[in-house]
Amino acid sequence: MILETTYSSKENKKTISSLVGKPFSFYQALKMNGIGSKRMIINDVSPNLRKYLNVVSDLNYGSIELRPRGILLTINKGLRNFTWIIPYYQFYMYKTNGVSIHAQGKFVHFKNNRTHKENRSFFTKLTLLKAAYDERFPHVDTI
Repeated sequence: MILETTYSSKENKKTISSLVGKPFSFYQALKMNGIGSKRMIINDVSPNLRKYLNVVSDLNYGSIELRPRGILLTINKGLRNFTWIIPYYQFYMYKTNGVSIHAQGKFVHFKNNRTHKENRSFFTKLTLLKAAYDERFPHVDTI
């Protein structure tokens, strides 16, 4: 699900909280050494996400916020913000000359550059949270 989050609204907060959980508390965020990535350059997106990118040849930026049951991937289009809500059970991440986030039949590929290298510890933290979630709520029952 993608929401326009340029301006905060109670409906958007309620929807986001129901899908991926409430934000981590200030203490938890400090303990985790941050819950947000630095902004990264978007290299490519799936065709159904193209309408959320800048039309002109500007760079497109995105960032990721961690939540207890998923992530929020924010795409900046000019002065507007669009947030893609991805629960962990739908989330897949691939490292292919950068990082590619896949879910719900869509994907966003972030460029492999200096900002990507600065986010290396963030992606490690994201992988650990996803693994912990999969361990608690496995997709397939092992018999």
